[in-house]
Amino acid sequence: MEREENVEDRKELYHYQKDDIDAIFEKFEGKPNNFHLLYQLPTGGGKTVIFSEIARRYIEKYQRKVLVLTHRIELSKQTSQMLKSFGVKNTIIDSNVKDLPENNDYSCYVAMVETLNNRLKDKKFHMDYVGLVIVDEAHYNSFRKLFTYFKNSLFLGVTATPLSSNIELPMYETYSELIVGEPIQSLINKGFLANAQMFGYDVELTSLKLGINGDYTVSSSDELYSRTAMQDLLLQSYVSRAQGKKTLIFNNGINTSLYVYETFRAAGLPIKHLDNKTPEMERKKILSWFKKTPDAILTSVSILTTGFDEPTVEAIILNRATRSLTLYFQMIGRGSRKLPHKDIFTVIDLGNNAQRFGLWSDPVDWQYIFRHPEQFLENIRTDAEIESYHTYSMPDEVREKFAKSTDISFDVEEEFRLAAEQRHKPKAVIDKSIHQHAIMCIENADSVPEARKLARLLDPDIEYRVKQYAKLLAKTTKNYREWLIEDYKNRLGVMIGSMFYKYHSDE
Repeated sequence: MEREENVEDRKELYHYQKDDIDAIFEKFEGKPNNFHLLYQLPTGGGKTVIFSEIARRYIEKYQRKVLVLTHRIELSKQTSQMLKSFGVKNTIIDSNVKDLPENNDYSCYVAMVETLNNRLKDKKFHMDYVGLVIVDEAHYNSFRKLFTYFKNSLFLGVTATPLSSNIELPMYETYSELIVGEPIQSLINKGFLANAQMFGYDVELTSLKLGINGDYTVSSSDELYSRTAMQDLLLQSYVSRAQGKKTLIFNNGINTSLYVYETFRAAGLPIKHLDNKTPEMERKKILSWFKKTPDAILTSVSILTTGFDEPTVEAIILNRATRSLTLYFQMIGRGSRKLPHKDIFTVIDLGNNAQRFGLWSDPVDWQYIFRHPEQFLENIRTDAEIESYHTYSMPDEVREKFAKSTDISFDVEEEFRLAAEQRHKPKAVIDKSIHQHAIMCIENADSVPEARKLARLLDPDIEYRVKQYAKLLAKTTKNYREWLIEDYKNRLGVMIGSMFYKYHSDE
């Protein structure tokens, strides 16, 4: 996914890297000049090191030039430096380069896609002499427009996730074969990556809408994640799992990130906000502050998913949901850099993402995803399916507020069955649930206002019970479910008032 490789600052190749390089050259042997090969390796495995050595070896073996394509100027600069460390004489083709004589001293070029495309389209450059084209971050589709200019070149695409960013342009149409590198768990076991300690919180995502790109829209994400309940969950999860750790928070919208900034700042926590509209100088100052501050928190929108490397990050918070497997790996990968004092990093998932894709270190069948991307995307679990398995468990800090209540459980399904058996109307289940909640609030409070204040702590439990109840009814609309929840809360408040004094006078 991007540049932050565990081994970038050293030329010594590890065994798995040497094996993969040998396998890539074996694939190239005897193939036609326009053969396209794709190579997958997780972030942190050393993709830049590997393709720099491939470039060096290819130039030495075939006496032909190499072109490396990147999609961001920061990546071009980092790639150029790495190639130089391997003794590969190269130059960056950026907007300042207007002419490129064929007989120059460079054996390798590093180019931004758009810049090179403009030069080739205007016939300012002719690059027929390039023997190997290396495509970094190959899952991006912006590279495809260049392929027609290199019909007699070998292609090597490298990526951590061989799944096209555009489902209409699957990668198997561009690349003939895929070589899969060392998996994440193996890199963890061998000490190249830190292990992710993941914490998930069940989140109701039914209000999110999908956009034309197949992922959740910014507007629906902003609406959900800016809500007080979600901001409270974010702050609570940070305090319980990540407080004091250098933390990155990923959001889907600028509004959400600004809300996060205000919420954490009000709590007295060291936080800054960053998005693609942040001026360059301010961005540099913020990133410098983040680097130097041990317990710094940085809330951002998409800008830090590629081309950003801060090894000291200890916690990642996914304050968003995504249906992009690539983005899921990119966000978590920000914390995976291994350091002498860092074997584990924390991941807090507030978007049901691990339930959608599996844990970050779980095995992935990349060959299947490469060959059958449509089926893979169709089989991603829906939010409704994920949420059907959610169960509510009262947090310890809330349970303490109801210490005098011996039983706080309520089996909606069983109560529904009993009601049907006794020929009671289904609403008897809700009535019984409200009564239990009322008793819980009354027996743990010394006044009606205090009991009603306790009732507000039961909102997640109420919403879970009503959702279970609604599933058991024949058909329910979203509006009806929302009405049921509001009606439940109103009736609970009334019942607390009517029962409180009688309950305490009977004690």
